[in-house]
Order: sequence, then structure tokens, then C-alpha cells
Amino acid sequence: MRAYTAIDFGTSNSAVCVGCGAHAALIALEQGRDTLPTAVFYNADEQSTVFGRQAIGEYAAGYAGRLMRSLKSLLGSELLDDTTLINGKAVAYRDIIAAFLRHLWRAAQAQNPRAVEHLVLGRPVRFVDDSDERDRLAETTLAAIARDAGFADVHFQYEPIAAAMDYERQLDREALVLVADIGGGTSDFSLIRLGPQRARHDDRSADVLASGGLHIAGTDFDQQLSLAAAMPLLGLGHAGESGKPVPSHVYFELATWHRINFLYTPRALSEAQTLRPFFADSALHERLMRVLREREGHRIAAAVEDAKVAVADGGSAPLDLAFIEAGLRAEVSAADLQRAIATAVARIVDAARRTVAAAGVGAAAIDAVYFTGGSTGLRGLRDALGAAFPGSALVGGDKFASVARGLGVCAARLFG
Repeated sequence: MRAYTAIDFGTSNSAVCVGCGAHAALIALEQGRDTLPTAVFYNADEQSTVFGRQAIGEYAAGYAGRLMRSLKSLLGSELLDDTTLINGKAVAYRDIIAAFLRHLWRAAQAQNPRAVEHLVLGRPVRFVDDSDERDRLAETTLAAIARDAGFADVHFQYEPIAAAMDYERQLDREALVLVADIGGGTSDFSLIRLGPQRARHDDRSADVLASGGLHIAGTDFDQQLSLAAAMPLLGLGHAGESGKPVPSHVYFELATWHRINFLYTPRALSEAQTLRPFFADSALHERLMRVLREREGHRIAAAVEDAKVAVADGGSAPLDLAFIEAGLRAEVSAADLQRAIATAVARIVDAARRTVAAAGVGAAAIDAVYFTGGSTGLRGLRDALGAAFPGSALVGGDKFASVARGLGVCAARLFG
């Protein structure tokens, strides 16, 4: 029997299964937990590199250094082959991804040294929405990075199909299931026939009726909520004495996690300083400049994400920005969040409908919609997908581990 590893490399969180033969199980990655935030912190004070919750904790504690998140979003982008300055040294973005995967490789090796020979790695249905060539390049690049990190034999499986394999173990009868895997970076859908009898077959290709997706998910929700609730406190939407609005480019960059660091360069700071004539209220411009000079962009992004999570199922929560200026805050409600992300949600629902239509199946034929991925915690998103497929059972899976467990099932069939 061969040992193997299965990895869900997520935009926001990652998980690992290690197995041998027909049995695969999630392994603890940090503090006894089987999920790990996809984050790397290069600590300048300690001259160390740390991952996951420790990375976020050291950054939040005020250590000097560079925090990197949303690493998966770089795949298929023009940034992947670029370098970024980390603690005075130019580091390639692909090497940052490799460092994170190497950390997962070490975790798998500690569980079973032979497991790192064979890997099944999850991938979204689309890394890139508008280019098949760049989408293929993203997978090829990720495979090369995984091999560089230490994995010898790399195979891929669509993440929603993996989630379906996990859900299937709960079924006692055949069902036509739309799997909705909506995480931090992508929204992916697969329409699959599942059931106890079908689970016995090694080749499931005929059971997958259609797959689709798009590169919109949780980080886009964060961006839109930031633009609606946080950035106006820094001047977005305001105007100068001439009546011309403040240019919005800097705010879009500041609301996009993997673009924030580009605003801290001397050139970017100089350009932001030249915006002063657009502000009738000079205090707003000074507030913006303070955020950029003191590099508080990621802290704002984290506060916005916390507010999103707090109102995901209803109610309201404060967006506290007192670290910028005493008393600076906004109140965010579930309705505010829904308004901010309405366009993104509509595009996600449309992608789900198109996936089902591609299979030549009507919405009424869907027995269940199975939700996995961190962003399915948003009640408004679940409700919108439920409304698109009335009569279907709405089933919630493990938001952060269903894909990894399903990849373990796939790996067991491939290598076990």
C-alpha cells in the first residue's frame, strides 16, 4: 500500500490529509487544529518565517516585518513572476507560495515520511476567468511549485468534486447534487450524481455532469465592504473645493489585500500626497496619509473581515478603526454587507445557474445544494442560491475541511 498526501491549498485557509491504502485523515497543523490560515509572516525583529495563526498573531502583536495572505490569488496573475521587497531583500512571489507549501510538506512528512511521494492537490474550477491559457499556466505553475516544495508526484482534482466525495459518504440513496464551494478566492460549482452504489466505482467521470466557476468570493466581499464602510472614512466619495471627486484608485488598492503593500513605496506615497487638492477636508487626506505612512492597510483589511464575519448571519457590529484615530469607527449591519456584495452575489448565482444549464438539467431536478467553503457562512449568499434552486435541500458541510477530506478520498482511490 502506498502512502499519500491530499492538500486543500485555500485562499484563506488550508488543510492536509495524510493516508495509506483506503484510509485518509486530516492532520493537525497548528495548535491541534486541522486547518491553517494561508498566511506567511516574515518577522524582521526575530529574523524568522512563521505561518498560519502564528503569522497573523505576530503581525497583530506589532513585530516589524511583512505579512502575506491570499497567496492563491497570485496564481494566474501577472504578479506571480515578480518579486517583492521583504525585510530588505527581493523575494519572488512564487517562492512565498513554495515556502507555505513546504511548511505543509513538513507537516505531512512528520505524519508519514512516505506520504510526500504522492500528492493530490485541490484546484478551483477556474484560477482565471477570462483566459484558458492563463488558467492552464496557473495549474502548471502550482504543480511545479509543489514539486519544488518536496512533493514528488502531483495530481489535481477540482475542489467542488472533492467536496462531493466527502458529502457522498453521508448519503443513503442516489441524489443529483450541486456542490457550491465558495471560499476566499473562487466560487466553484459541480453538478454530480452521488450515492452509495456510485461510490463503489473507481471511475466517476460519467457522474460529473458539469463544472463551472468564477474568480469571485470572500476576498472580493471584503473588498466591497471595505469600499462601502471603511474607505469613506479615509476620503472615498468626498470631493475637493472644485467639486471633483477624490480619485478612487488608491482606495481600491487599499481595499485589496494583495495590492496593499504596493501603496507603501516612496513613489506611491508621493503620488498619494499629490491628491491633497482634491480634498475639501484636509483632515481626511491626512488620515489617509497616516494609514499609508504607518502601513495600517492590512490592519484595516483584517478589521473589515472581522466585521463581515460578525454580521454574516445577521445583526450589526462595529468596524473599529481607533488604531488610526481615536474614536474612528463605523457601524456595519447585515443589510450593509448585502448591499455591498449584491453585484458579486448575483454573478456567483449566475455561475451556478450556468453550470446546471450546461448539464441540460432544470433547476427543479436538483435534489440538494451542498455548501462548503468559508464564504458559505454568509446567510444572504446561501439564501440567494437557495432561491435559484427552489425545492432543493440546502445542506451545509464543514466549511473549512470538506474539500481536504474529499481530496483524501480521491487520493485513496488513486494511490491506495
